[in-house]
Amino acid sequence: MSTEILIIDDNADIRNIINDLIVDAGYKTRIAANYNQALNEIDKKLPDVAIIDVKLDKGDNDGLELLSHIKSKNSDIPVIIITGHANIEMAIRALKTGAFEFIEKPFNQERLMNFVNRAVENINLKNKNKEFEDKLFYSYDLIGKSNNIENIKDEINKVSITESRIFINGPTGSGKELIARKVHKQSKRNKGPFIILNAALLDIKKYELELFGEEKENGAISYGALEKASGGTLLIDEISEIQLETQSKILRVLTDQKFKRTNGNHDINVDVRIICSSTKDIKKEIELGNFREDLYHRLNVLEINVEPLNKRVSDIPLLIEYFSEKISSNYNLKKLKIDADNQYLINYEWPGNVRELRNLIERIAILSPDTDEKISNIIKESLKTPDNTTSPIENALSVPLKEARENFEKEYLTTQLKKFNGNISKTADFIGMERSALHRKLKGLGIKELN
Repeated sequence: MSTEILIIDDNADIRNIINDLIVDAGYKTRIAANYNQALNEIDKKLPDVAIIDVKLDKGDNDGLELLSHIKSKNSDIPVIIITGHANIEMAIRALKTGAFEFIEKPFNQERLMNFVNRAVENINLKNKNKEFEDKLFYSYDLIGKSNNIENIKDEINKVSITESRIFINGPTGSGKELIARKVHKQSKRNKGPFIILNAALLDIKKYELELFGEEKENGAISYGALEKASGGTLLIDEISEIQLETQSKILRVLTDQKFKRTNGNHDINVDVRIICSSTKDIKKEIELGNFREDLYHRLNVLEINVEPLNKRVSDIPLLIEYFSEKISSNYNLKKLKIDADNQYLINYEWPGNVRELRNLIERIAILSPDTDEKISNIIKESLKTPDNTTSPIENALSVPLKEARENFEKEYLTTQLKKFNGNISKTADFIGMERSALHRKLKGLGIKELN
């Protein structure tokens, strides 16, 4: 699809000159001769690049209002501002509003086309990066055979066909966003947008602006996440971080199915499915007075709970195999061969959960070690913790034989139980023991059987 450039200028001669230059360069164009035409063209379909005259027919600097309008819809779009009434104050204002370049009339045609070509390169690069990230993220599947992951897959299939709101609980890096994306992808809203609002990353003063948008004094509109997600799904990540005053307004939106933009007077109807997620124990936050119980019950129509990776160790080998194949393919590298039974991988606590495991596999892929030993060394170095700086062998040499044997058996059996998700029969078969004998051994070593 060829690049499309929107030309906005009230002078017909200048519009035609710019249009001819851009068409000759191989780009598509759209033209607007005044403010209202420009607004219609922008709202009808965002261009890849825009060239805007500062002064149109609505008033002084109305071109800067259009710049602000474009940026509120998509901040990545490069906008070149042209003017015959330039001053330093205007140039600074344009650049602060997000202008890509600022050029005075009469302009040098070669200089203008240089700006245009650079703007096209800029947006193409950003689009490619987004495509790569989306492809990477959307291509990821929910991998695992643990009871927790199997239950979540079943829950996704059931909730995707409904319009119900969902609350996803789980630690950082466990896959909450991926679950939300899977729900959206399998829902009837899958043609609509999937918008993420991460409350933990927002300035406390900007929650409402980011959610509801804003109507500015000059008439420009900044659209919030609720409008951007219209017809699709809005994921509010770390919703527990939103202050109580804003929580009450979210509750009102859920009740009335409409809201007003900040500084706005007109009701905006809501057509969006809301999914929320949190790493915090939301019920504890309610007890502490940090979260509204009535809002929680509105949001928590359906609940999905994701366990940390160290509680579903049976998923680790599958995740290693999956990420090794995916990441090697994305980087166009030879597929990695990583020993999924590596004790460092099985016994590590994984505080960063699946994201940390994925990052480890990506690190190994980038470093491209050519031997198993080098791979193992990267794993050991990456997963080294202050409490795990001495090797099991070094620890064993410092105690009597009986104690060393018991320590080894305890570590060995605990690892095997984790690998088989606590299944006694499978563990017994693998290690060559009778089930009853394994039960006795576990009891004798003080190992609690996993449920």
